[in-house]
Amino acid sequence: MATPAALRHLRRDPVLKAVIRRIGPCTLEPVVREPYQALVSAITHQQVHGRAAEAILGRFVALYPGHDFPPPALVLQTPVEAMRGCGLSGNKVAAIRDIAEKAVGGLVPSSEAAARLSDEALIERLVAIRGVGRWTVEMFLIFTLGRPDVLPVDDFGVREGWKVSAGLEAQPKPKELAEIGAAWAPWRSIAAWYLWRAADADKLRRLKPKAAKAPAGRARRESAA
Repeated sequence: MATPAALRHLRRDPVLKAVIRRIGPCTLEPVVREPYQALVSAITHQQVHGRAAEAILGRFVALYPGHDFPPPALVLQTPVEAMRGCGLSGNKVAAIRDIAEKAVGGLVPSSEAAARLSDEALIERLVAIRGVGRWTVEMFLIFTLGRPDVLPVDDFGVREGWKVSAGLEAQPKPKELAEIGAAWAPWRSIAAWYLWRAADADKLRRLKPKAAKAPAGRARRESAA
C-alpha cells in the first residue's frame, strides 16, 4: 500500500516527513478474508486482549468442524449457550448472530461486492449491524480491503500519534485532525499507520526508564537473599 508515490506525497507534511524517517518502511498489508469473517473477528476482539480474543475465536471456530470459518447459516443454528461457552459475552453473541443474519440476507457483502462499493457506502451499510460502529468499519476498510485513503479520526492512537509527533500538549479533536489530514489524501491510511507507530514508539520510550530500573531492583532482592 505504501507506494513511493504515497510516501513522496506524505513527506510534504513536515511532521509526517519526520515520522516516516524515524519509523522507516511501512509494512501495512491487508489480510485477505471475507467481510463477514473480518467483522466477526472484529467483534470478538472488542475490549479484549489480543491473545485472549484469539483463544475465544479459536474455540468458536472449533464448534464447526470441517469449516475454515463458521458459515453464517450454521451460526444462526447454534444455541446461544454454546457460543457463550466459547467465552463470548452476551452482547458479542448477539452482535455475531446479527452479522450472520445480515450476511445471509446480503447486507454484509462478499469481497467482490465490497470492492464495488465506496468507503462511505460501506460505512453507511455496515454500521446498521449490531455492535459495528464507524471505527470498526474503518479498521475493516484499512486492514481487510486495503483501502488507501481512510483516516480514523476518532481513534485514540492516531490522534495520540499526531500529538506526540507535532509536539502538542493535547490530542487534536477529531474534526481538527480531519482538517489537517485532508492534505494527506489519497493516502490517509498510510498516514494513520505511521501515526499509530509514532504513538507506540512514544509509549515505549516513556516505559524504558521504568524497565531500566528493574534489574537494579532484582539485584537488591538477590543480594538480600
